Amino acid sequence: MAAIRKRKGKYEVQIRRKGFSPISRTFHNYADAQEWARHMEVQADRGELPSPIKKLDSYTVKDILQRYKDEVSAKKRSYYSEKYALDHLMQQSFANKTLAEITATKICDYRDARLKVVKAGTVRRDLAILRHAFDIAEREWGIPIRENPLKKLARIKPQAGRKRRLAPEEYEAIKKAAIDCKNKCLPDLIDFAIATGMRRGEMLRLKLSDIDFKAKTLHIPVTKNGHSRTIPLSGQAIEILEGRRKYADTNKGLVFPTSCNAVQLAWQRLIKRADIKDLHFHDLRHEAISRFFERGLAVPEVALISGHRDFRMLFRYTHLKPEDIAEKLG
Repeated sequence: MAAIRKRKGKYEVQIRRKGFSPISRTFHNYADAQEWARHMEVQADRGELPSPIKKLDSYTVKDILQRYKDEVSAKKRSYYSEKYALDHLMQQSFANKTLAEITATKICDYRDARLKVVKAGTVRRDLAILRHAFDIAEREWGIPIRENPLKKLARIKPQAGRKRRLAPEEYEAIKKAAIDCKNKCLPDLIDFAIATGMRRGEMLRLKLSDIDFKAKTLHIPVTKNGHSRTIPLSGQAIEILEGRRKYADTNKGLVFPTSCNAVQLAWQRLIKRADIKDLHFHDLRHEAISRFFERGLAVPEVALISGHRDFRMLFRYTHLKPEDIAEKLG
């Protein structure tokens, strides 16, 4: 609350709020003192008073990121990939700064240096995690952060979606290199990804009980966007699943009993042996969806399989050619 007292012919206003350092100011006029007191009380109600330096000095950015990793990120389906981003952020020099020392300039220096090493999309995701960690610390953990330093940074524009297709000769090279693959799930995972368009995480969570062999359908209860879906299966997909039955019977029903990290490492080794450049495992999903369109499936049908909620997101998979449309027009 604000307290006004007359002292040596002047009016001294003092503002005290729990969790904040006391603020005082002196005025010659009582009306001015009252007006300033009301203004500061409104700021106090909004939580806009300057934070005590001592309290901010007791936390480092690394402390915030570690707690975010343990309490927030660990509950996300994207924890596998997000924890690596958090570990990377905690190794940066700015992570050792206290909350009283951290500034937008220090984050800018990290951003600019990082953009020289990795793609803009990676930096954009890292900064989004950092921004959310500061927001959670202020809103839910009661840490009096004066201002989220990420708010002053210009947002990095999202990259255009990848349009990488798998050439026939590349597929043959992958199949040949897969013979020496130590991860015995990977060859079937590759073919199943191309046959269904499923994401890596969706395939690795797949259980035998999710499959209806009679109806030729597969239920995906947990997806990236939070909406479950049931997809139709091609003859090739059914054939792969039939061959995986014996593995599922001995691995708690999991059709592909391996981890995301194991698949990623095996994929990198496979691509190196096959001498293929710039091909991500996720590009197999793009290849699958593109093939669906080439088979003549309509946008709603492809969306049913892929799980896209916004049909506009599917436009980059159609690969329409003006000359083909001109031929149809006659």
